[in-house]
Amino acid sequence: MSKKIFSGVQPSGNLHLGNYLGAIKNFVELQNGKNTDCIYCIVDLHAITVKQDPKELKKSIRETLAAFIASGLDSKKSIIFNQSAVSAHSEGAWILSCIARMGWLNRMTQFKEKAGKDKEKASIGLYAYPVLMAADILLYDTTHVPVGDDQKQHLELCRDIAQRFNNDFGISNFLKVPEPLIQKNFSRIMSLKDGTKKMSKSDPSDFSRINLMDNKDKIINKIKKAKTDTLPMPNENEDLKNRTEVLNLLVIFSSLSNQSIEKSINEFSGKNFSIFKEKLANLLIEKIEPISKEINKLLNDQKHLDGILHEGSEKANEFASKKIKEMKKIMGF
Repeated sequence: MSKKIFSGVQPSGNLHLGNYLGAIKNFVELQNGKNTDCIYCIVDLHAITVKQDPKELKKSIRETLAAFIASGLDSKKSIIFNQSAVSAHSEGAWILSCIARMGWLNRMTQFKEKAGKDKEKASIGLYAYPVLMAADILLYDTTHVPVGDDQKQHLELCRDIAQRFNNDFGISNFLKVPEPLIQKNFSRIMSLKDGTKKMSKSDPSDFSRINLMDNKDKIINKIKKAKTDTLPMPNENEDLKNRTEVLNLLVIFSSLSNQSIEKSINEFSGKNFSIFKEKLANLLIEKIEPISKEINKLLNDQKHLDGILHEGSEKANEFASKKIKEMKKIMGF
């Protein structure tokens, strides 16, 4: 049985190693797997839940697409598009917001975290964002959604909405109830300066992250200055307790090498940190520098990038507009 996979990435621009190892690398593997139909969306409607500079948003959409293509996503194998180009997403979000319940949304911890103490000043879009995410997924009869820890709750909400719609209108399995696709070796990449914080482009220090557009010299310098500690390299997993920065560097090495963290620990057990960091820097250069060069090349051809998005949005619209028409018919419109 084939899987239909949907996933979205916000167009934050200047994507980094955390985005690559946590999502994009997995997207490529799924695309190249057997019996999988993949739909990858640049979720620009989600991005405007907080204020955006219109020029920067347009630039970020193209940068995100360039990172997708440079990393190995293929618009001939997968549908790749930006969310705002397919109006069914907005229409579906409204319909499903009339199915979703306030109590369900009030349980969403991510809104509480993002809105902070003064939630009265947060946009309605930030509050209702999980309903739009449900529409994104349900419009394509998605069977599986790759999720990290921060999105599990939103997928549960999506499942609740689908089941409620089906029950309310007495149509079994009209909206497919998607399953989570948990990555076997999910890579949660942390800051190079603080192993307790996620790698993020919002960190004021550029030395906290490896950007996908970094060159060889920048990568070497950042890994040299990456925080470790005064203890020797670990001999076993037990030695990594309370050593968040060392664990993070070993996770990065293991993810790029496609090997277990235990194997990486054995490889560097008893060796100096300088040896490990040199090997890690070389591995990053091998994997990231070609992506960086390709991103820069693609960004010099905006017409080509816009063409990929246009073609992808036409393919996506075929699926999504048909589903919306069916939903409207069921509801009596």
